[in-house]
Amino acid sequence: MEIRLDGRSAIVTGASKGLGFAMARAFAEAGADVALIARRPDALGEARRAIADGVKSRVIAIPCDVAQAGDIAAAHAAAMREFGKVDILVNNAGKSATGAFESLTDADWQADLDLKLFAAIRFCRLVLPQMKERRWGRIINVLNIGAKAPRARSAPTSVSRAAGMALTKVLAGEGAPFNVLVNALLVGLIVTDQIVRRHRTEGTNLSLEDYVAKAGAAVPLGRMGSAEEFANVACLLVSDAGGFVTGTAINVDGGMSPVV
Repeated sequence: MEIRLDGRSAIVTGASKGLGFAMARAFAEAGADVALIARRPDALGEARRAIADGVKSRVIAIPCDVAQAGDIAAAHAAAMREFGKVDILVNNAGKSATGAFESLTDADWQADLDLKLFAAIRFCRLVLPQMKERRWGRIINVLNIGAKAPRARSAPTSVSRAAGMALTKVLAGEGAPFNVLVNALLVGLIVTDQIVRRHRTEGTNLSLEDYVAKAGAAVPLGRMGSAEEFANVACLLVSDAGGFVTGTAINVDGGMSPVV
């Protein structure tokens, strides 16, 4: 089955690298126009050039700090000016922030909620009216498997991600009568730039390849996933082929989560 997104337009946050980049590239290769959203203009420019090379769809880069409401409004306006509509929204921006509960300050909590939960709320609030009016829309909230099964010392990320899962279900119920489908994809162990940074900061003597292999041994499938595998699931959900799937939180984790 070939997934096509011709005539669709998408916003992908956190799109300069990792999962966001992989999803944006998959959408563009499937024919969608894509707005790449991230903070750093230089990284965004590199990502845009890498994706735009060889595709016929339009690929634009919009610098935006999704923790800032004003930046989100400006980014949405820029995408609307360029494309005239937004069919697909992927709320992917975010980074892991964890620590012992008693060590977390109000500022730590607020920063995490602004980056993950409120960014998704604000973008959804902007795109939903025109999606409902046209009776077609797809929203994916990228979370992690801690949203369903939080571990000790996993706050604030696991808490904000759990809230993102609740937001997904609320919006799915409200969007369904208008053919606006809202789902969440929950990340397990996947090889991205975050894994590369973790390998570097841990100061291990293992090569990156051996580090990835060792970490992947804990996954039931026996390996870490790839960003492209994650993007394939996203591509299905935002296409017409995924037209009867909404209100779900799908683990893309090789079976690692203890919760279905």
